[in-house]
Amino acid sequence: MQQYEIVIVLTPLLSEETAKEGIAKFSKILTDGGAEIVQEDNWGLRKLAYPIQKKTTGYYHLTEFKAPGDLINKLEIELRRDERVLRFLTIALDKHAIAYNDKKRSGAFNKKPKAEEASH
Repeated sequence: MQQYEIVIVLTPLLSEETAKEGIAKFSKILTDGGAEIVQEDNWGLRKLAYPIQKKTTGYYHLTEFKAPGDLINKLEIELRRDERVLRFLTIALDKHAIAYNDKKRSGAFNKKPKAEEASH
């Protein structure tokens, strides 16, 4: 199974509950298809880099998961059909990206070097 990351941007017109329901729908498609969700991260309402459908903000959600390759096509078809989705991007992670994400989850990037801690 390959490891993937997907960022989904939902329309800002949704209530927070409806946005969560939409994300839950896509997570269920993944788990029903045999995927293992590694991590989910809800970024919340953020400003878009450029207007999409005359909207300047959107609900962002990042999901990292392990799945068979044929499941990605099924997921993306459902994302295209859902009118709540403004944009999405699915990325297949290589070994370096997986290692980076593991370090980020463990908090390795938030720790100060020993020399800095001693000087404070």
